[in-house]
Amino acid sequence: MKTAFVFSGQGAQYTGMGKEFYDTFPVYKELIDKASEVLQLDMPELMFNNQELLNQTEYTQPAILAMSVAASQVVKDELGVTPDATAGLSLGEYTALVESKAISYEEALVLVRKRGRFMTEAVPAGVGAMAAVMGLDRETVESVCRQSSSRGLVTPANYNMPGQIAIAGEKEAVAYAGDQMKAAGAKRVIPLNVSGPFHTSLLQPAADKLADELTRVHFSGMTIPVVTNLTGKVIPDTEAIRPTLIKQVMSPVYWEDCVETLIAMGIDRFIEIGPGKTLSSFIRKINKQAAVQHVEDVKTLDKLRLFLTES
Repeated sequence: MKTAFVFSGQGAQYTGMGKEFYDTFPVYKELIDKASEVLQLDMPELMFNNQELLNQTEYTQPAILAMSVAASQVVKDELGVTPDATAGLSLGEYTALVESKAISYEEALVLVRKRGRFMTEAVPAGVGAMAAVMGLDRETVESVCRQSSSRGLVTPANYNMPGQIAIAGEKEAVAYAGDQMKAAGAKRVIPLNVSGPFHTSLLQPAADKLADELTRVHFSGMTIPVVTNLTGKVIPDTEAIRPTLIKQVMSPVYWEDCVETLIAMGIDRFIEIGPGKTLSSFIRKINKQAAVQHVEDVKTLDKLRLFLTES
């Protein structure tokens, strides 16, 4: 079977994430402690005890990346499985690039911490908002966003799975569009507890700062295909990584398309690595035949062991 490793994005974090792995597997502890050294930050304290700081984007992003990279190494070492391709949701795309050896773990940690800071600084608190729209197709959501633009900027931000699309933009415009979505037949519109209107043009200032940082980052050839949120397709070559990451921060996330591309490439087994199991839920809704298992602790690692035997 062909296997894809897929990696969690921001919002999946929780206090105590990865503690079992940290206490159980030396390689996991080594990688988390390396993150502490690189960032001059007590990562175990952040991940296991400091919920307030963990939920601040500048700290959330390196914490999730560190957990995901370290957990991936545990999966490879303990179960002997390696990916044939990889992808991640928004922030998770950076972990996918580490998995493909396109960027070093150390450089990725520094980069995503800055990315988180840039995203926070781009839009003042209270200006932006996001909401999940349930039960409408793409065309309807896009049409309603266009019709609501008289109230301010509002656009689709995450194409997560059939019937679930997140919208984002200026607060008043998102609220107005949410009401219009309900009028158009949405089953539910759920405001999201996020710090900004991610993956919209309001993040242009963050993209500009990120572009400057990326000039100092070294990228290597990808050892396995990486499917990007920006297009839902494979990143074609090393030269395409920088412009992809610049645009990705202010462009919609085409996660449903990423999964469809992986399936078209022959992937029939998905392993979600990192906090939570949101991507597993999305993948099952995108393709009911896909074999999916997430791993984030010792219990789910044991489930993954059984999953690999049966799939």
